[in-house]
Amino acid sequence: MPDSPAPGRTVTATALNDFIRAAFEACRLPTADAQRIAGLMVEADLIGADNHGVFRLAQYVRRIKAGGVAVHADIAVIKETDSTALVDGGNAMGHLVMHRATELAIEKAAQRGVAWVGTRNSNHAGPAALYAAMPLKHDMIGLYIAVGNANHMAPWGGIDMLLSTNPIAIAVPTHEEPPVVLDMATSVAAYGKVKGAAQRGEMMPEGWMMDRQGRPITDPKRADEGFVLPIGSYKGYGLALLFGLLAGTLNGAAMGKDVVDFNADDKSATNTGQLIVALRVDAFGPVEAFKRSVDRVVREIRNSARLPGVETIRLPGEQSYAKRQARRAGGIPLHPNLVTQLDKLADQLKIETLPAA
Repeated sequence: MPDSPAPGRTVTATALNDFIRAAFEACRLPTADAQRIAGLMVEADLIGADNHGVFRLAQYVRRIKAGGVAVHADIAVIKETDSTALVDGGNAMGHLVMHRATELAIEKAAQRGVAWVGTRNSNHAGPAALYAAMPLKHDMIGLYIAVGNANHMAPWGGIDMLLSTNPIAIAVPTHEEPPVVLDMATSVAAYGKVKGAAQRGEMMPEGWMMDRQGRPITDPKRADEGFVLPIGSYKGYGLALLFGLLAGTLNGAAMGKDVVDFNADDKSATNTGQLIVALRVDAFGPVEAFKRSVDRVVREIRNSARLPGVETIRLPGEQSYAKRQARRAGGIPLHPNLVTQLDKLADQLKIETLPAA
């Protein structure tokens, strides 16, 4: 008889942070770097980006051990002006590269009103919202774009996978309401959701993927037989292309055929490209007045007339904000299959397993 699946587990943010940090320390990352990455990955799980938090840990560890990611890397600014910069990540973990790039954008925007910082030789960095939201604490608007770490989308009308699901996130500060934070892929579903469905043994809705004959794929285990579909048909294809040119080609990072599939290749450097823009609100007017105006628009939309059967009109970022509050208080739920994977990883790395909350 096969073993029964492990039960799910709810863990505290602190315990999850300690576990992730210990895993990276076991891979010989410096403690400060391990802690930085752990904090960002836990934040991903807190906001409900479950396919970009601890879900990715085993893959990250595998790539580090295979030499695909540098443990000791020099993250350096190689070109800059007063309001722009290009950061070479030295093949470090993407979380470290993007945290540095975002801090630099905030510093430059504080002086010049707006800053644009691009990266190359980076890696997967988790959900886009993490970095778009960082400028909010400084009364700034944040915008983040990245080239995804594998090509899962074809040009509109084609079948060759030359584009990734290149995401965008935009974060706008508010006064009393939750910040407005849009985080979306240029595909109908981010590929992380496909991977998540496969791990949980779930089927996908029709419309996420199609095969090379144009037939829908609903079994995530058949994902290699086709590609994800862009949002808004040719419009999503256009966005993915332009985002890739801005975050990849402009920075000297991988785009098109040069993109390395980090799901299948653990040894090669991905040369991932990203960009972060920070914009000071007070460059356009009083900060408090702007925030109150955003609150007003949010409430107008939330309280607007609804279609029959619709209970709530939501704003981008509301559900993530609510999940963060709930998970900070009640713990982060982990799927049984993920628990099994993490327990095996703990055994391999000779670290303590995750305790339940």
